[in-house]
Amino acid sequence: MTGFASGKGAFGPHSWTWELRSVNGKGLDMRLRVPEWLTGLEAALRATISKQLSRGNVTLSLRVSRDETQPDLVLNEAAMDAVLEAVARTQEMAIAKDVTLGPSTAADLISLKGMLDAGNDADDPGPLVGQLTTEFGGLLSDFIEMRQTEGRALATVLEEQLGQVAALTFQAAELAEQRKDKMSEALRENLARVLDNAQGADPDRVAQELAIISVKADITEEIDRLKAHVVAARDLLAQDTPVGRKLDFLMQEFNREANTLCSKAQNAELTAVGLELKVVIDQMREQVQNVE
Repeated sequence: MTGFASGKGAFGPHSWTWELRSVNGKGLDMRLRVPEWLTGLEAALRATISKQLSRGNVTLSLRVSRDETQPDLVLNEAAMDAVLEAVARTQEMAIAKDVTLGPSTAADLISLKGMLDAGNDADDPGPLVGQLTTEFGGLLSDFIEMRQTEGRALATVLEEQLGQVAALTFQAAELAEQRKDKMSEALRENLARVLDNAQGADPDRVAQELAIISVKADITEEIDRLKAHVVAARDLLAQDTPVGRKLDFLMQEFNREANTLCSKAQNAELTAVGLELKVVIDQMREQVQNVE
């Protein structure tokens, strides 16, 4: 979700530099610093960003400067109308007197006194706002390209971590299968011990309670859900649409299953696998924060 792009440009007497950057965030949070006199620019840029991005703390900084040595030349349309009418009338009079006049060019007319006035386009920021809005598309494209490059690298890291989770889940399943006989033997010994020392206790009731303990120690469901979460996460990584929030939720589910597995382990090796699972899942959770 991190990204950076910068650019510069010029339009008329104005020149500018801008930087677009982002860091991870649960949602889309935009902070735009643009000159207030560029009316409508911030709203236009916000709309453009929100169409392209869905997550991240995005910051845009725009600095605009003006070259005061370059006058803003504005055509005096009223004066030009008067000149054109005079030219047309002059041509009519020349034809009437059989006088041939040379052709007039636009440069000839513009060079006349009063045809061009030194104006101030700060009074009308519209053209500059339009130019900035257009050029922002290129800046945003560079920014998104950088995020996509990082995203591809991040997908590789997450895929490796999912492989670790899958391997640890398989290891946990094998350990759980190996402990069944030991747990059954331990339960039988406990049952015999309780029955020998529980005068008047209902044998069926005691057996039922021990059976409940056995069921609570079973981690089959946790193993199955961890496997399903790995498949779901890989499916999300294969998509071209934003999946960061879905992955974020899935990390919570991964962590819940790992916690439950540890609490049910009752075995040093299985507990160790569960703790290693939690470490890898936490590493994935940190990486997912950078996923769009």
